[in-house]
Amino acid sequence: MTRRHFTFDCEGSLLIGTIDARTSATAGLLLVTGGNELRSGAFAGQAQLAARLAEQGFVVMRFDRRGVGDSEGANGEFRTSGRDIAAAIAAFRAECPALSRIVGFGNCDGASALMLAGGEGCDALVLSNPWTFEGTGEDEQESPPEVVRDHYRKRLTDPAAIKRLLSGQVSLGKLFGSLLGALRPSAPPSSLAQDMATGIKCFTGDITFLIAARDRTGKAFLATWDKADSRIVTCPDATHAYVEPHARDWLEKQLIEALGR
Repeated sequence: MTRRHFTFDCEGSLLIGTIDARTSATAGLLLVTGGNELRSGAFAGQAQLAARLAEQGFVVMRFDRRGVGDSEGANGEFRTSGRDIAAAIAAFRAECPALSRIVGFGNCDGASALMLAGGEGCDALVLSNPWTFEGTGEDEQESPPEVVRDHYRKRLTDPAAIKRLLSGQVSLGKLFGSLLGALRPSAPPSSLAQDMATGIKCFTGDITFLIAARDRTGKAFLATWDKADSRIVTCPDATHAYVEPHARDWLEKQLIEALGR
């Protein structure tokens, strides 16, 4: 397996990309990072994923968008990264001319960025735990009532949580406030969620939605989406970044399936 770094242009800014490959593959994965995460990922998780997929015979490109990591330019966050993704796709095809299929993969607001960009130049999309919060998502009140209810349903069956409540370790004021929030009617999808749905409405390639069952971001996305959508696949007992061994293997399997279609 080889790993090489290269540069490419995005509206006058120099961006840095990394390609992992073992052979001259015809199917490749474009990995779009979320937040302000570097292309290597937290604890080099995305670099490790790229290496594993390369060993399976695929080629993987990761990149830092403008204003992040080693790349030049102003950081416009995920909502304005469509041009970065388009530039990365063009660079990927130029660096690997044998490619006939590119799958775009993003987790959290990386998935949202791909949706807002309409799948910008990709042949297929794998969208994991798409971010739909209008704010930071840190405030429980931002979560849809369905997500809050599911959270407390699980807490009430957890002996340790009940023990903390009975021992006074839980703020009753905050608890009652959260419970009242869980009783409020469901709000319509956020404008962000609506823009994401509009963005991929005309995308003609394959789309797979991946949801980590224990992730609040994924649950919030499901609350805004058609739950009967057959493209949704859920990983049991997985958290947001699929750090559990079974979840890591599951994620890799889903990506290999998407690349091999």
